[in-house]
Amino acid sequence: MALPTTDIAWPPTELNTITRTLAEWSAWYEGTPEGLQKVYNPTQAAAKYGSRPSQSSGGVVGVLARFWWGRPINRTSGLQRVDQLHIPLAADICQASADLLYAEPPQITIDDDATQKELNRLLDDGLHVILASGAEIGAALGGRYHRVTWDKVTKDRPFLTTIDADAAWPEFRWGQLVAVTFWYTLTVKGQEVWRHLERHELNQDGDGLIIHGLYMGTPNKLGRPLPLDNHPSTEPLTTLVDEAGAILEGRTKGLLVEYVPNQRPSRRWRNDPVGRELGRSDLDGVEATMDALDEAYSSWMRDLRLAKSRIFMPEYMMESGEPGGGAFADLDREVYVPVNSAAPEDADAKITLNQFTIRVTEHQQTCQELTNVILRSAGYSAQTFGESSGAGETTATEVRSRERRSYLTRDRKIRLERPAVARIIHKMLLTSQSVFNITVNVEEPANVVFGDAIQEGGLQLSQTTQALDTARAASVDTKVRMNHPDWDETRIITEVAEIKTEQNIGNTAVDPFGFQG
Repeated sequence: MALPTTDIAWPPTELNTITRTLAEWSAWYEGTPEGLQKVYNPTQAAAKYGSRPSQSSGGVVGVLARFWWGRPINRTSGLQRVDQLHIPLAADICQASADLLYAEPPQITIDDDATQKELNRLLDDGLHVILASGAEIGAALGGRYHRVTWDKVTKDRPFLTTIDADAAWPEFRWGQLVAVTFWYTLTVKGQEVWRHLERHELNQDGDGLIIHGLYMGTPNKLGRPLPLDNHPSTEPLTTLVDEAGAILEGRTKGLLVEYVPNQRPSRRWRNDPVGRELGRSDLDGVEATMDALDEAYSSWMRDLRLAKSRIFMPEYMMESGEPGGGAFADLDREVYVPVNSAAPEDADAKITLNQFTIRVTEHQQTCQELTNVILRSAGYSAQTFGESSGAGETTATEVRSRERRSYLTRDRKIRLERPAVARIIHKMLLTSQSVFNITVNVEEPANVVFGDAIQEGGLQLSQTTQALDTARAASVDTKVRMNHPDWDETRIITEVAEIKTEQNIGNTAVDPFGFQG
């Protein structure tokens, strides 16, 4: 299927279920009250106030409307509610997921010196940053697309870019991505929306094609196709494509796009023809609990607000303002002076202080339990998010034990990340060869090794190294690499040579009596 040639609904109707869910996950990841209200309370801006029929409806619409963020806004509160507080736990989960994978960049190597040199250029061009950023977005949306890109005007090498899952229309065959259409909103002027569509597909020979199209439509309709030079954002492409909008250069075997699922299987879209091949978000299944957490914290803050100290005083003790401005009492004044008003004849002047009870313990326990349920359901240990579990120096073994749930989730993700990263590296090297004429060995697969996210402390490393040295169970090179995992190859070789020189390792003593034959 090529790019659309007729006016169709956009996003495509085939993605209706997926698009709605991705919008919900995106709102939790974004973490703004406006974004959450837009998802759970979409008709409120038009209704302004009052209850909505959707709250009594069945199905997905009714469920979403009955969320804390879907409740109607009354006449007095306006569109902004002061009592709706959002806790950005969803964003914390997604960031922690990316940190567990890419806090320490994976080692990517190829058993060919010339190819490794080119690979090092690609790695030094911010490849690890793109992978880490994509992993965070993928944790929220269930996956992401990495695309090999080139621009000879700005760079002399291919580079990696990320397209979010909510801007893609994928096509799978036997579980393999065979085509995908990305879209970008270029300009919005009232009901006029300009979109740029970029389609990746395979030709009959299995080569990857990239086809570009420009469309002018409405917020819900794709509209009609127009020449690429009708918009400044797509005009530079006119010299790079043929009559059908396909890029002329850079055609190599396979797509120049790789879909990286966050986790599998996809529980929610098991029976959806497209969704069953997509990944699972870390937020899948905990939306209602996160909504309850926001409600619990909002109730806590409401207690604080209502329990502020109140001072009740007779009206005659208040000061007069400007004419027509009424009376007031300056509660920030530290010393009160008599006012020119007479006290009642039958009573003394009284000032009454009132302080309501704040239910701290009840709210704290509720919020903590909801947080634990969310983290456990998302596949993480509470310790990963800074929950203290003891004082003193902790060994890496103890950390792994306490964060076992998080590391099981990390291992699941690595099993999906490693082959995907290896394939995208291979496609980047193919592009270096076909577009930039760089000599590389494209037959050699890339080796991707994710390091240990928890490093032993200095004391533990020293004790381990000493034990290995006493047992003569490790070479100098191994011990240096163990103690300095962040060093490059040149520095390691230099350090090994200096240690051997200082310890006179490998030197044979000269026999002064000449007995050595």
